[in-house]
Amino acid sequence: MRRRLAAATALLLSIAACSIPAEVAVRQTPRGDSAFVHVQNLDVITEWDPASSYSNEIIAFQNVYETLTMWNPVTAKAAPRLATSWVSSVDGRTWTFKLRPGVTFHTGRPVDAQAVKASIDRTMKLGQGASYIWDAVEAIRADDALTVTFSLKYPVPLDLVASSGYAAYVYDTKAATDLRAWLRDGKDAGSGPYTVKTWRKGKEEELTLTAYDGYWGGWTGPHYRTVKYRVVPDPDHAWRMLLRGEASFVERLDPRLYARARTTPGVRTSRSPSFQTMMMLFNTAGGPMADVRVRRAVQKAVDYRGIIRALKGAGSPLSGIVPKGLPGHVPGREPRQDLPAATELLRQAGYGPGGRPLRLSLTYAEGDADEKLLATRLADTLKPLNVTVDAKAMQWNAQWDLGKKRGQDILVMYWWPDYADGYSWFGNVFHGENPTVFNLTYLDDSQTDALLDTLPRLTVTNRAGAQRAFRQATARILDRHAAAALPWVVTYQRAYLGGIQGYDDNPAYPDVAFVHDLRPSG
Repeated sequence: MRRRLAAATALLLSIAACSIPAEVAVRQTPRGDSAFVHVQNLDVITEWDPASSYSNEIIAFQNVYETLTMWNPVTAKAAPRLATSWVSSVDGRTWTFKLRPGVTFHTGRPVDAQAVKASIDRTMKLGQGASYIWDAVEAIRADDALTVTFSLKYPVPLDLVASSGYAAYVYDTKAATDLRAWLRDGKDAGSGPYTVKTWRKGKEEELTLTAYDGYWGGWTGPHYRTVKYRVVPDPDHAWRMLLRGEASFVERLDPRLYARARTTPGVRTSRSPSFQTMMMLFNTAGGPMADVRVRRAVQKAVDYRGIIRALKGAGSPLSGIVPKGLPGHVPGREPRQDLPAATELLRQAGYGPGGRPLRLSLTYAEGDADEKLLATRLADTLKPLNVTVDAKAMQWNAQWDLGKKRGQDILVMYWWPDYADGYSWFGNVFHGENPTVFNLTYLDDSQTDALLDTLPRLTVTNRAGAQRAFRQATARILDRHAAAALPWVVTYQRAYLGGIQGYDDNPAYPDVAFVHDLRPSG
């Protein structure tokens, strides 16, 4: 049952440390029928189809859908999920997976080799989202009910590919005749521990999941049988919800609130490194930033070190484009502010002190204190250089729609890999595409694209060659084209109710709380 913190001294300390009103105490999750409430600042669902999903819904989808394997952050290798074991040929072009017996979809149909083949075949055919992860696949064969074999055109680490947070989901393609339309209404065709109960697009209480009784992992012992996702752009409101027990888990706190959380009885905190990068994507196709000199000036004007200090532990310097710990990371490329160089570049472009005034539009995610900090610091830095930054906070879906229309000069957003490899940044954010999806710099350079296209194969066949190609690609994007600035890599700072047991961050699945693994205690 819900309970208040008993000790008056603990409550007084909490009030002093956190400015909590005296009548408020941190409530804990009761055993039994309570919901796990996950609070984030952005819309949860942007796409319901697991073949096309490529955004925030990962936090829910990883609790609804499953993949053949799962990335283990301890071993840095793929681990069993729907597949219990796998083997590859010596040349890496044939992979055979043995499936877990007795697994069913939420529709009641079996998760067998034919279902695996059908779902991945459909994902490849649609060719949306992160479907590129299967580009090496030539054919999929169901050998028997629980054995599926992939034949590849060229070798890739398919066990790692199959752990991807996007486009690797196994789902029931027979759930409806028109599956896309059926899913669009807020239905699911997964096999995970939870299934969709309600979806209220655009509402604060956006999504509710409920336990799937037939889940192969079982429900013995204490579990959360309901999961709710709430969209709360105001971090102070999210914090108050946690203190009142209305939220179980707050995905991101600004440094001020995180400091409070660390000293609040009844609240647990978690801090861990991530693969999530902050990116400032520059409009290379139109407006004043189509001039590479302006893009380079903005790159050099960013107060990288000052922003890292202001983040107070929520971020660390990023070298290059890909975070440390992943293939594609390039050491020795931490950016530095250079205001004299920025001033000279603006002068060459006809702007800067004594030149024409320059006005730049910038969009960032509403409710994200770190992105707001970046926008504010950049505006303050550029103002003496005769540059005005018009920063606008937006809900993610609206910001993304505007970006796809090339509606801003600078788009601020996070990026993380589809699976634990560095290609995702290059193949999706900086590769030419039409229509625009995530290449929100609109970079369109055939030589850069040709270099990027070599990366997946080289990563497996020639690691030294792959690293050289990653280094060259990084230089082309950041130096030659000055298409972006990457100020930091995120350090996750979470807060959640003290009664929750078993929470760990997995950097391959950003912001995901695997709720079935958690244990509530009163």
